[in-house]
Amino acid sequence: MDRLDAMKVFIAALDEGSLAGASRKTGRSAAAVSRAIAFLEDRVGVPLLHRTTRSIKLSEAGERYALSCRKILADLEEADRQAAGERSVPRGTLTITSTVFAGVEILRPIVDAFMDEYPTVTVRMHMLERPVNLIDEGMDLALRITHLADSTLVAHRIGEVRRVVVASPRYLATHPRIVEPADLAKHRIIALAHSGPDSWSFPALEGTSVPRSISFTPRLVINSVKASVASAVEGHGVTRLLSYHVAREVDQGLLSIVLAEAEPAPIPVNLVSPYGRLSVPKVRAFVDFALPRLRSHFAGLVKHAGPPVERPIPSRRGRMSAG
Repeated sequence: MDRLDAMKVFIAALDEGSLAGASRKTGRSAAAVSRAIAFLEDRVGVPLLHRTTRSIKLSEAGERYALSCRKILADLEEADRQAAGERSVPRGTLTITSTVFAGVEILRPIVDAFMDEYPTVTVRMHMLERPVNLIDEGMDLALRITHLADSTLVAHRIGEVRRVVVASPRYLATHPRIVEPADLAKHRIIALAHSGPDSWSFPALEGTSVPRSISFTPRLVINSVKASVASAVEGHGVTRLLSYHVAREVDQGLLSIVLAEAEPAPIPVNLVSPYGRLSVPKVRAFVDFALPRLRSHFAGLVKHAGPPVERPIPSRRGRMSAG
């Protein structure tokens, strides 16, 4: 059996989530799909998949092998395009990764418009809440909202976002004022499971060099940005998110930013790609198409999610306090 052909079947099974799905996608019988994967497992000498009647799951060795297969197949696809002289025409499958919220709220509308513009390009979006090695995992592009450290990537600067503490005006009107980070100890905290579930860090005070770490016991720990936003909007507590997560709610007055003076330095936003990928027409076309739209979106956040104009809200003692 041809090893590259077997790799294609293996990757199809992963993408479809089952051997039956791979059978439909590749037009092969279920027996042929099973033989292809068994051929690879026999060749490498270890199981690549754990199979059940309805699904498959990669083994530890299978995870590493799948990354290598994706890279090999992507390189072969690119080699075929170069040999055919089609480098000037955007075509093929473009793979993009981002966090779930950024993928749903920001990238997805841009991808839809891009596919309308370039009907010969197919897009595969991977929305993940974990670091992704673009080269090892065969990705073309990533929307990164973080400080970049990997010098092997080419970065296209889009803008920046802020880490903000927010609560609803209704909540702020009926709870102690939040003037400095230490005041958070008096409040109901809605914490993200993957981002400081029991403490938040703030910059050092002027004249000192030690960042302030505020510890708390959260009332709610949740692994969804959208759910955290909704809970805060409904008045159930204080949460800390990135400014683009809450831009709409702040603009509509559903949430107010507090502790703006204590915010950390802004976080850069970049569209990144592995070195050399910009020479691929589908990648170059998407970068040219997406960059102005992404920059416009994040530039709008400066106005909509910046430090709010202080609005007087009656405190429980009848005085006026800022939300």
